[in-house]
Amino acid sequence: MEQPRIRLGNDDVWLELARTRTDSWQITADWSSWLTADFTADLSAEEIVDFAARMLSHLRAPSGGRFSAAVTPGRNNPLTLKAEPVGDGFALFVRLTPNGDDVVCHLQMEIDPIATSELRETFSALHAALAV
Repeated sequence: MEQPRIRLGNDDVWLELARTRTDSWQITADWSSWLTADFTADLSAEEIVDFAARMLSHLRAPSGGRFSAAVTPGRNNPLTLKAEPVGDGFALFVRLTPNGDDVVCHLQMEIDPIATSELRETFSALHAALAV
């Protein structure tokens, strides 16, 4: 059985969040092969379901305004997405903190605009795969 995952972006700039075990997720990001991040984060299915639900609630909102969602609350959060409306979609600003630790370098990058409908489908599929 394939593990739940999402991949956002294109061939040049992308972010992937993939479950590797029950409470273990691989977070991988790549910016034109010049800057990469690849680390494991201990996240529960409930945390990811909640994150996907918060993303979906913003993507379904009629306002189309900017928003932000973090995978987990607090200082040990490994991933935050900030969404800025652009045309019929959103540009995503990614902030990664490997190991959720303040003593490591943060990776921040921008993903070109993605259509709102595509983002809704992506996060709906992740939510459905975990909310069983």
